[in-house]
Amino acid sequence: MKDTLAVVLAGGKGSRLEPLTRDRAKPAVPFGGAYRIIDFSLSNCLNSGIRRILLLTQYKAASLSRHVHRGWQHFFCRELNEFVDVVPPQQRIDEHWYRGTADAVYQNIYTMEKEHAEYTVILAGDHIYKMNYRKMVESHVANRADLTIGVLRVPVDEARHRFGVMEIDAQERVVNFEEKPAEPKPIPSDPRNCCASMGIYVFSTRFLFEQLCQDATRPGSTHDFGNDLIPSIINTHRVFAHPFLDENRKQSAYWRDVGTLDAYYEANMDLVAVDPLLNIYDNQWPLRTFLPNYPPPKFVFAAEDRRGYAMDSIVCMGSIISGGQVRRSILGSDTRVNSYAKVEESILFEGVNIGRRAKVRRAIIDKGVCLPPEFEVGYDHELDRRRGFTVTETGVTVIAKTDGIEHLEDSEEQIDAAEPVSEWV
Repeated sequence: MKDTLAVVLAGGKGSRLEPLTRDRAKPAVPFGGAYRIIDFSLSNCLNSGIRRILLLTQYKAASLSRHVHRGWQHFFCRELNEFVDVVPPQQRIDEHWYRGTADAVYQNIYTMEKEHAEYTVILAGDHIYKMNYRKMVESHVANRADLTIGVLRVPVDEARHRFGVMEIDAQERVVNFEEKPAEPKPIPSDPRNCCASMGIYVFSTRFLFEQLCQDATRPGSTHDFGNDLIPSIINTHRVFAHPFLDENRKQSAYWRDVGTLDAYYEANMDLVAVDPLLNIYDNQWPLRTFLPNYPPPKFVFAAEDRRGYAMDSIVCMGSIISGGQVRRSILGSDTRVNSYAKVEESILFEGVNIGRRAKVRRAIIDKGVCLPPEFEVGYDHELDRRRGFTVTETGVTVIAKTDGIEHLEDSEEQIDAAEPVSEWV
């Protein structure tokens, strides 16, 4: 794959994930305790043998950039022309921010040209899935295609206003493409489903540059791959579909756009099931990330009414469950659940501290938030809203870093006032 360059579009605001995207871009949102959303696209690249990656950022990119530099740079050897480079908006073409997905790539043509790649893989950095891009590139070469589009079979009702939908002939050539139609055209042999674009493209690089330059000067264009560039070439160039070949090794294909808080919550909660849909323990297709230097998780106290335990849960490095109870939850690194506290069906990000006798149910708590003793979250949604917290349609309470919770100082008196330091560390 030395002749292939990956360009990952990682600049999305993720407005539907507010308040989790209040201080970070959507690809930088934590997932599954130890990971960030961007880790899935980058792991796919590395496992596929693609070792030249440009990560295009735009909004609130500091957290994402820091994560990539800390967790990903050591996988690549610059002397062998391997890299994952975080590329902020250059404004090399003009003074505008990116106006669409095609414009984001167009404004970075200068950076891409220096790599002299024969093929360019365009990826979204905000989806959860496992895919071998090598197979897609090989299909692109075999078909002598100008563009190959990753295709996912999606129920018609789910595709409305959400996906680019295409019609494909018997040779898997794309004969029609509509971006987010109100009435998606179903597959003739499978009227309940349609062929939806995954937002994954393989271009012959020279052809990509030509089309980007033409689109940049086209009046009325929104400079988007789905809205403008792809429909303009369907009838004049060789555009093929590549069916999604899942590396998740489960009965059904796994691909998630965790674009809403409820979708994000459900995708995380799947991971604590006995047999989750997404297999993150697969050594054949490993997921990589930044692993901070924390000690192993610790569970202390074994009295009947003060037992530190976690059931059906994921508990990351550095966490201490000190006489508290955790059920069906995900605890990020360096979290603390103090005595008599209860955490149920919740997601705690890194550095969260649950005070003594506090109760948390069906909640997402952002990084560094400290709940005071006896504080309750998720039991009274009206009270949660009055406190300024976000409550989703399905009743998940989300607490952001800036929601006004009293942040306890990291001292023995405030973390668990009745416990000596020697008992909980």
